[in-house]
Amino acid sequence: MFRLLEGKNVNLRVVEKEDLAFLAEWYNNPEVFGKYNPLMQMSRTEMEKNYGEKKFQETEFFIEDKDGRRIGGMWHFNVIHPAGNQLEIGYFMVPAERGKGYCTEAVNIMVDYLFLSNSIGRVQAQTDVENVGSQKVLEKAGFKMEGTIRKPFFLRGRLRDSILYSILREEWKEPKILTKTTKGQ
Repeated sequence: MFRLLEGKNVNLRVVEKEDLAFLAEWYNNPEVFGKYNPLMQMSRTEMEKNYGEKKFQETEFFIEDKDGRRIGGMWHFNVIHPAGNQLEIGYFMVPAERGKGYCTEAVNIMVDYLFLSNSIGRVQAQTDVENVGSQKVLEKAGFKMEGTIRKPFFLRGRLRDSILYSILREEWKEPKILTKTTKGQ
């Protein structure tokens, strides 16, 4: 069964077991994730093991155009803090689809989904200090910059600074993009 979050120009679809071979190709292609994401090498076997252990079931989504073509990916995960519950998102677009507004819409869909389905007070995201495109996506989606986190990531041979962004439930107020949730077979 697939689950689909529909937007105006893009949809988010949960990664299914049948998608793992395709996802493994993406994970092993540095061009897909771009220069601001870590280099990853993961075999299909390892990916299937992780999927079987539910390490990313229902938290990883494909960003698809309206023809069902996979043009990016998005995920969310818990940020563990003793005083509260919050989620963080991450995303990427394939090179040919960057700069077209699809990622901003996908972030809005995910934020709507997370606030509608979880009792959380905030959704956050981090982006490399040099990743201006990602910063613009978050700002257009209503996220506020909170500050610089010094050297939290090791990326392509060096420690990198990131910028922390968040959107609070009271800033979100109501769905902006999410049009419907579809369950299919």
